[in-house]
Amino acid sequence: MQITKAEFKCSSERISQVPKDDLRDIAFIGRSNVGKSSLINRLTGRQGLAKVSGTPGKTRLINHFRINDAWYLVDLPGYGYARTSKVQRGEFSKLITDYVLRCEKLHFLFVLVDIRLEPQRIDLRFIEMLGENGVPFGIIFTKADKLSKTQREKSVERFRKALSEQWEELPPMLVSSSEQGLGREEILDFIESCLKV
Repeated sequence: MQITKAEFKCSSERISQVPKDDLRDIAFIGRSNVGKSSLINRLTGRQGLAKVSGTPGKTRLINHFRINDAWYLVDLPGYGYARTSKVQRGEFSKLITDYVLRCEKLHFLFVLVDIRLEPQRIDLRFIEMLGENGVPFGIIFTKADKLSKTQREKSVERFRKALSEQWEELPPMLVSSSEQGLGREEILDFIESCLKV
């Protein structure tokens, strides 16, 4: 898939505000600071489309980006960031769960995971919730440039193992680096095949 047009459409603080058209949403979520905005910018080829911040927890709204006038790439707030107040964390999780479980536009969800870390309980819990609710999702490992090829394979295998304790069928898993553009074509091809379903 070639992205020839990518533009910011809107920010929503509740799902009643998301666009009301027929275009489908391909959404990205993950822990705060996992590299969501950088990946979105890399995929669209537009630096600065999604705001990148050194401060985790910056995305607090649902951000819709209209791609090729054909679908939306959606940037969801990060989850599990400790430095926001408990009240705010509650709001994030309500906003996130409302969107993920109730928004009919959601076509596919990518959960972003930092490839350098051991499987985190919060990611596994979130993935478990998706599975229980039948939400179609895949996993994108970010920051792959920080590890060697062998380390990357070990890390993905570790995550597979952690998931296979609960799951018979594992979700699709892709490896990416926003720095190097690794995985960009695979992710875009995957989205293209998703949108055909």
